Amino acid sequence: MAYVVIIGTCDTKLQELLFLRDQIKETAGVETFLIDVGRKPVVNKAITIPQAHLLSNHGDGADVSNMPRNELLELMTGCASKAVQDLYRAGLVDGIVSAGGSSGTALAAAVMRDVLPVGLPKLIVSTMASGDTRPVVGETDITLMHSVVDVAGLNPILRDILSNAGASIANMALSHAARRAKKMEDTAAESMKRWRVGITMFGVTTPGVDAIRAHLESNYPVETYVFHAVGTGGRAMERLIREGQLDAIIDLTTTEICDHLGGGVLSAGGGRLDAAVEASLPNIVSLGALDMINFGPRDTVPKKYEDRVIFEHNATVTLVRTSPEQCREIGDFIAEKLKKTKRSDMIEVWIPKGGVSMLAVPGGAFEDSQADKVLFETIKTGLSGSGIKIVEDERDVNDKGFARDIAEALAAKLGLQKGG
Repeated sequence: MAYVVIIGTCDTKLQELLFLRDQIKETAGVETFLIDVGRKPVVNKAITIPQAHLLSNHGDGADVSNMPRNELLELMTGCASKAVQDLYRAGLVDGIVSAGGSSGTALAAAVMRDVLPVGLPKLIVSTMASGDTRPVVGETDITLMHSVVDVAGLNPILRDILSNAGASIANMALSHAARRAKKMEDTAAESMKRWRVGITMFGVTTPGVDAIRAHLESNYPVETYVFHAVGTGGRAMERLIREGQLDAIIDLTTTEICDHLGGGVLSAGGGRLDAAVEASLPNIVSLGALDMINFGPRDTVPKKYEDRVIFEHNATVTLVRTSPEQCREIGDFIAEKLKKTKRSDMIEVWIPKGGVSMLAVPGGAFEDSQADKVLFETIKTGLSGSGIKIVEDERDVNDKGFARDIAEALAAKLGLQKGG
C-alpha cells in the first residue's frame, strides 16, 4: 500500500481537490490523506484532517477568521508541517501533492521543503509553475505542473491536468513504497554498504571531478553524488548532509562562495560549508573555481567590475576574475567556517597551486599569481593552529594525479582498502 498526502484550501478549492483525490484513488493500492489548510472550516467526509483539527492539534486552537493573510499563511504552514511530519514518521507518506495559486503553492512548497526528504515524490499543480520557480523548488526535488488555467472550476482543461497529476503522484508513490520496503529488507545486508560521497563540480573543474569519481568507484565500495555548484547545487548538498544521505564530502569546487561574497548569480548563501563541519563528516575541501564570479549575459555584469578580466563562457554566462582583495575575503570565509569543526582530523584542505580552474592555469585567461597567493596564504594563516591538515600541491585542480591523491585521502579517512 502507498499513501499520498493532499494539501489544499478546502474552503476555496474543495471541488478541485476532491477530483484530484478521486484520480489518485483510481490507481490500485493507493490511499490518500486530505489536509485542509483553508481559512474557513469545511465539513466533508473526504477530508482526513479538517482545518479545525489542524488548528486545535498544532496551532493552539487559534482563531483565524480575521487573521491577516500573511499571518494565516505562516500559521497554517506550520500546522500542516507538523501534521505531515507525524504522518511521515508513522510511515504514511509515500507522496505529497497540492493544487492552487500563489499562496497555496507557497504553503505546500514550504511543507514539502522543510519536512520531507529528497527522494520522496512531491508534486504541485500551480498557476505559478511557468516562471521563476526557484523560490518554490529551492534545493529540493519538488515537481511542478502548470495548471494552464486557474484552479477554479472543473473545466475540461483542468480535469485533464488534474487527472495527469493524480496518475503521476499515485504511481510515483507506488514506486516510493516499493523502494521503501526494499530498503527495509536490505537493512540486514548493511555489510554490503556503499559509501555515499558528495562531490562539487563546475564546468571548469569537470575533468578533476570525473577523475575522482572514476578512481573512487573503480577501487572502493563508493557511489558518488555530483553537485553542480550553481547555488542550488551547493544548497542541495548541504541539505542532503543534514538529512543523513551523504557519508563523506569532496568539496572540490567551492566557487559558490565567490558569488555569495561578490554579488554573483550562483550563490549558495552564507551557510555554505556548514553542514559537513557540523556533522563531522570526512571532508576534503579544495579551491575549485575560486577565480571567478558568475553573472548572466555580458551586459548584466555590474559596472564596478568593468576593469576586471572578464571571460564570456557562453551567451548566457559571463565570468569575472576575483581580485586579490576578494580572494582574501574568500579565504577568510573558508577558514572561519572550517575552524568551527569539533573534529579537525576529519577535514583536509588541498591547495592546487597549479591553478584552481581550467582558466587559472599558466597562460589561462584567469591566470593571476598575486590573487592566488593571497587566497592560499589567507587560508593557511586562518587555519593555523586549528589542527586541520593543509596540503599544498603544485598541480592544478584538474590534474589526474591531483584527483587521484584527493580520492585516496578521502578513502583513508573512511578507512577503506582497495577492492574492499
